[in-house]
Amino acid sequence: MKFFEKPSTDLADRVPPGQHLAKGFPVLTYGDTPLVKTEAWQFAVSGLASSKTFSWQDFMDMPQTEFTADFHCVTRWSKLDVKWRGIKVVDFLKEIDVDPTATHVMEQCYGGYTTNISMEDFVKEENFFAHTLFDEPLPSEHGGPMRLVVPHLYAWKSAKWINGLEFLADMELGFWEKNGYHHRGEPFAEERYSSL
Repeated sequence: MKFFEKPSTDLADRVPPGQHLAKGFPVLTYGDTPLVKTEAWQFAVSGLASSKTFSWQDFMDMPQTEFTADFHCVTRWSKLDVKWRGIKVVDFLKEIDVDPTATHVMEQCYGGYTTNISMEDFVKEENFFAHTLFDEPLPSEHGGPMRLVVPHLYAWKSAKWINGLEFLADMELGFWEKNGYHHRGEPFAEERYSSL
């Protein structure tokens, strides 16, 4: 059985250049998979924002939204129409005060992973924190109990096991960005690797 297939030409507006469609939902992880129970999960806000720590229940008390979004991995596979449930980034931002001088965010995760994103990319209406995948609690191998999903960028920006955000005045590079990946990662521009 083939796990990947070349997209048909009628999907050119949805599948970025160089991508193949995945029949399953591949799991790609650097290092060990953190196993975090929801009752122990915490989410910390720091940097140029009101310092605050949220519990799992705090997130569950925020407005919950259903999402269907395409998902593009820098390793050249895409999965269309992925169904999630979670909290819109724009709804979460109503819970904190962010200094207007903040231009970037560092996503921080259990296991030590980090990735950077600009405020412009972060605050888009379609971005969300996901805790449910195809009507089931988000599995740990897919970033559960919570991950960020940023559909318009390559999936390494959709940090698994997220547990905090640091708001920054300038761009700082996260884990993969320090190791040669592009600082932004826009799939249709094939921003896979850094030119710096």
